[in-house]
Amino acid sequence: MNKQPEITAKTREASATSFCTLYAQKSIDKITVKEITALAGYNRSTFYQYFDDIYDLLDYVEDSLLTLMKKSWEVESGALFTPDLDLLRAFFADNEIFLRAVLGDYGSVHFIARLQEELPLSGLQNTFPAAEHLMPYLIEFHLSTSLALFRVWLRRGKDLPADKLLTLIHACYAGGSAAFLRSCR
Repeated sequence: MNKQPEITAKTREASATSFCTLYAQKSIDKITVKEITALAGYNRSTFYQYFDDIYDLLDYVEDSLLTLMKKSWEVESGALFTPDLDLLRAFFADNEIFLRAVLGDYGSVHFIARLQEELPLSGLQNTFPAAEHLMPYLIEFHLSTSLALFRVWLRRGKDLPADKLLTLIHACYAGGSAAFLRSCR
């Protein structure tokens, strides 16, 4: 492809944003290339210059999100259990349209599996060697719970400010939901 890198990036991002807007509203099998290109302001031939099909575009969106997560979170020992709330807040704000799509009601179970596999969480096992055999369970608990709460937040129209949601998640991990509820009295 002999396109200028800026044009290529802009076209891919416009297509991805249009796709995610639609994917947040309906299942992938109900989305057409025609809808994506109309929303993005391109024609079908432009779409096919960059993507093989809608599933290729979904892979692009997932790959982009995972790359950004790995770069911005750089999960190190214990970071999963004590997240940087400012970093998470910024990440969610900057990538909301994509996260709403892949984690929404029509989202991709495949993405969640990739997230669990590809985030660099191996440092956690080294930090807690006595509990190494429990790490897959703890990682599953933390990721699944965080993603589920994020999905509830999106479904409820972001009825809490992002910092309160992240503080709630962190407080529940740190002391449990019962301790958090007692602190609200």
